Amino acid sequence: MINAHVAVIGAGPCGLGCLRELDRLGTHDVVVLEAASGPGGLASSVTDARGFTWDRGGHVVFSHHGEFDRLLADVLGDDLLHHDRSSWVLADGSWVPYPFQNNLHRLDPDTALECLIGLIEAGTSNAGSAARSDFGSWIHATFGPGVAWHFMAPYNEKVWATDPSAMSADWIAERVSTTDWRAVLASALSGTDDLAWGPNNRFAFPAEGGTGEIWRRAAEPYRDRIRYDSAVDWVDAGAGELRTVTGDEVAFDHLVSTMPVDLLVQRTIDSPDDVREAAGELVHNTVHVVGVGYEAPLSDDRSWLYFADPTVPFYRATNFAKYSPANVPGSDTRRFSSWMCEVSSSATHTRSSDGLGEEVESALRSTGVVAGRPEVASLHVEEVPYAYPVPTLGRDAALERVLPWLEERRIHSRGRFGTWRYEVGNMDHAVKMGTDVARRIVNGDPEELV
Repeated sequence: MINAHVAVIGAGPCGLGCLRELDRLGTHDVVVLEAASGPGGLASSVTDARGFTWDRGGHVVFSHHGEFDRLLADVLGDDLLHHDRSSWVLADGSWVPYPFQNNLHRLDPDTALECLIGLIEAGTSNAGSAARSDFGSWIHATFGPGVAWHFMAPYNEKVWATDPSAMSADWIAERVSTTDWRAVLASALSGTDDLAWGPNNRFAFPAEGGTGEIWRRAAEPYRDRIRYDSAVDWVDAGAGELRTVTGDEVAFDHLVSTMPVDLLVQRTIDSPDDVREAAGELVHNTVHVVGVGYEAPLSDDRSWLYFADPTVPFYRATNFAKYSPANVPGSDTRRFSSWMCEVSSSATHTRSSDGLGEEVESALRSTGVVAGRPEVASLHVEEVPYAYPVPTLGRDAALERVLPWLEERRIHSRGRFGTWRYEVGNMDHAVKMGTDVARRIVNGDPEELV
């Protein structure tokens, strides 16, 4: 039996943020249990057999929290490349700068007029403030039928693999750009692009190793306290004990869990039926990451691209060689380029990985993202089973039945899937949550994000 004051499930951003802060506060009686063979969780990276590096989904480095800034400074120093965002939407055959709803003048005249009229009508009525019952209604009430039809509704159904009418509108904040129709009209009349919205309009990326390099370096000083390939088999909340699939048993005073909270409840042997039922109501999607490495020079200056068209398999394509030359073999962007594409699926929007790599590569060419027929040097396909926690209409009510039960037993569920809140699901949020829960355990300090 391993005795630990704090046991941590997961060596991703939240778990490592917690471990670092516990160490800083003088609490060293800590064990971290990671199911994978290395750190990073959803923010890890892989280099394939041909030498192309891929993330497990779209990540860029920007921050709302000093705790994350300090971690980056500690582990990466100057090993970051900085970029101005250049992201675009393909809609009805036109490339429109992101955010789509701010740059309608880039559409053909008839479509632009349709979208602009709907936006003005939505902005001059009271519907936008009244219709927050679900995300689908919010889209139509906020942007009007044109923007909803041509981009917002199909894109969001595609990325979430969930009907927007089944989603809450309370999570939006800085995730979706709301629009002043006067500014859009002025932009349309002047032909001026609005490119600056959002916290990631300037972002950074590790110079080498992908996003996972952050977490490899963050974990290195604590390798004696992290046990890899150690997925949790069961938790006994009342006894304060758990066992891993490797047979290790851990007794804990506090458990900080960053695993998906629905799985945590399933594996907690003494969780009651009502808590299990509530956890079972939580919804997530799956993302299939398809990396296509080309033996062709990097010639595209755009950062990432959005696709609402349901006939295009991916909802986003990231110009991964643009993020860092080290993402291609030998850092040789005169010879190689790479695109990382994301395809979503869910229980209601099923999708097989069979043949997906070839389908994605074909779509990169048919949409004009990749010109001609360059040689495919690498085709990397990976499934991320838990990618986005979906903010469904019943999410908050379910969490209110699950999280307090765990907290009463000194089980602190944190991070992207621990709290099941996409709106605070970025890497900086995760580090902040891990740091804050460590401070609460040691000093009783309040937490900001939970």
